[in-house]
Amino acid sequence: MDETERPKDGDEPEAEVLPPLPAGEESVEGTSEAQSASTGLSEETPQAEPAREPPSPSPPSKLAPPFKRRPSLAERLREPEEIPIELPASKARARTRRDFLLFGAGTLVAAGGLWWLLPDETRRKHLTPGLRDWIDSLEARLGANPERRERFLNRVLTLDDDVAEALTSPDRSVRTYSKSQVTPLRNNYEGMTPDPDYIPDWTLTVSGLASGRVERLAIADLLTRFARHDQVTRLCCVEGWSMVAWWGGLRFADFLRAYPPAPGSRWARLDSAVNLDSAGNLDPYYVSIDLPTARHPQTLLATHVSGRPLPVEHGAPLRLLAPMKLGLKNIKAITSIAYSAEEPADYWNERGYSRYDGL
Repeated sequence: MDETERPKDGDEPEAEVLPPLPAGEESVEGTSEAQSASTGLSEETPQAEPAREPPSPSPPSKLAPPFKRRPSLAERLREPEEIPIELPASKARARTRRDFLLFGAGTLVAAGGLWWLLPDETRRKHLTPGLRDWIDSLEARLGANPERRERFLNRVLTLDDDVAEALTSPDRSVRTYSKSQVTPLRNNYEGMTPDPDYIPDWTLTVSGLASGRVERLAIADLLTRFARHDQVTRLCCVEGWSMVAWWGGLRFADFLRAYPPAPGSRWARLDSAVNLDSAGNLDPYYVSIDLPTARHPQTLLATHVSGRPLPVEHGAPLRLLAPMKLGLKNIKAITSIAYSAEEPADYWNERGYSRYDGL
């Protein structure tokens, strides 16, 4: 029979022989048939997939804020890293000229200001008369006269006074101690200790009062009229040493209420007419104290030390005790108190020391 002829009716076609599959592989048809047989479902009836519920939304997670470490002091003070930049040569030259001119002008101004602040004696030693006259004439045209120089220097010297006065508060007290912490109290008269002969005739003169009168009080008047207040505080000297002492006396605030100053008064001047210099000659001592400091509850007109009347070496019979001030303000052997609206003279301020002398 020709290969192109169709088989006759009733003839069975020969089965096509396929090559055997490699080991381990199965026929796709056999696999699908086996799966259909195992599930009992035919390909014509696919199994419906069950409905899936939508996933429930998860609650938002609360994340802790990121921890920020505080930079250390060294990190805060560290200089930032330098970032190099490109600069045209023309701009670099312009900046160099400008910086040179500014630096030169600043140097001249600083040198001129330093020269202006020098004492006249020093300037005379380093200049010829002609050059000195020319500089004096230039300073006069600029308004840099000696009076302005003195005011400027005084303002510089009183800067710490202004700061201390601004920080002073009647509600702020210095530290107090127990009597067991008392230390030996040294005699700190600048000159010789006065002779005690002045004590029997001692009187306190008070002026600048609202009454317009001048009061003269004996020590007995003060001891009988005013209550005694005791306190243990530290006395600090400008020389660097300090002592803890037990003081007693009347509060300066009580004295101001009993003998009120005239309206407008802001200062009190306290004098000691019995003070001596190192040669034994009279050298009156005087201090200025602002009335707010005088009204401080720890400011005393002291009459006692360590429970006994003041001895001569510690300012008998009356001395000022202001523990918030340096020792040079704590005048001994007071003989007069005068109130005033303007700041009075002060012994050590006239000799170059501070005016306020607060701790």
